Amino acid sequence: MICDPRMTYTQVQDTLRSSPRRWLVTGAAGFIGSHVVEKLLQLGQRVRVMDNLFTGSTRNLDAVRGLVGDAADQLEFVQGDIRNLDHCMAAVAGIDKVIHLAALGSVPLSMEQPLDCNEINVTGTLQMMQAAHAAGIKRFVFASSSAVYGDDSLPTKREDSLGRPLSPYAASKFINEVYARTYGAAYGLETVGLRFFNVFGPRQDPKGAYAAVIPCWISQMRNGEPVYINGDGGNTRDFCFVRDVVQALILASMTANEAAFGQAFNVGLGQATDLNELFQTLRTLVQDQTGRPVPDVIYRDFRAGDIRHSCADTARVASVLQFAPEYPVMEGLRLTVQG
Repeated sequence: MICDPRMTYTQVQDTLRSSPRRWLVTGAAGFIGSHVVEKLLQLGQRVRVMDNLFTGSTRNLDAVRGLVGDAADQLEFVQGDIRNLDHCMAAVAGIDKVIHLAALGSVPLSMEQPLDCNEINVTGTLQMMQAAHAAGIKRFVFASSSAVYGDDSLPTKREDSLGRPLSPYAASKFINEVYARTYGAAYGLETVGLRFFNVFGPRQDPKGAYAAVIPCWISQMRNGEPVYINGDGGNTRDFCFVRDVVQALILASMTANEAAFGQAFNVGLGQATDLNELFQTLRTLVQDQTGRPVPDVIYRDFRAGDIRHSCADTARVASVLQFAPEYPVMEGLRLTVQG
């Protein structure tokens, strides 16, 4: 049984509890993937994860096991690489639903390693689609990115207004969307792409040159290290808590709305937050947690290529997938700092 197009997230969860599926989540040892696995296990699903542990960590899956209790018995870990077609074919055996998150997920790293980005994000995703199709799996949900908007000038990004990709990462995600539409038209694979905006939450890695701003700032504040903002802090982003992203992935995996297939949807809160506001909120939360003062932010020059404003228009994902974010930025930040 699949879900009525008008079913809410609560109703979809009830459906899954009463009729469990077998899921494959690629890249599941990463930040977003581990939260998807956590939710699916809490809903009584059987979950196979495939990860090559290039950027993911088994610590994330260990944390999930500790949170879900006996449901962890339904978790199967397979160390594999989406660049290997045999690994992909083995991973999809006996699976009902695929959520594909494995990727080289950094814009700066893609600038340094464009060939690796193409091999992982384009060839790897194509092989996962082919494996799913060959195995007779009908639904394939994958992570796209707000990076596909490139130099589009609209501050609030609409799905039908794309600019030129500005990085190999952005190009790879755009090509994923093209292949997904092609596999739908040519083979009947029900693909749904989700263009994530600025996702944050617990288990997000604060280390490395390409760490996201929220975990990086939290770590620096806790350690008494300086926090920097490039520019005047007026840049805005759409920060979306990871549990809302999980909601979108599950809704996309279960929808019966044919208008979703072959499409890519924005997934964000639909609210712009500037970096000055973000700093002050995190500063208050970390000071309350540690009992130690956090110094003022240090401003630096604007970074070349940074987009001034970015926010998701969420009208389509709300209409087609019934997506309704549950976590305001403040609540998401509180849960993230709390860990």
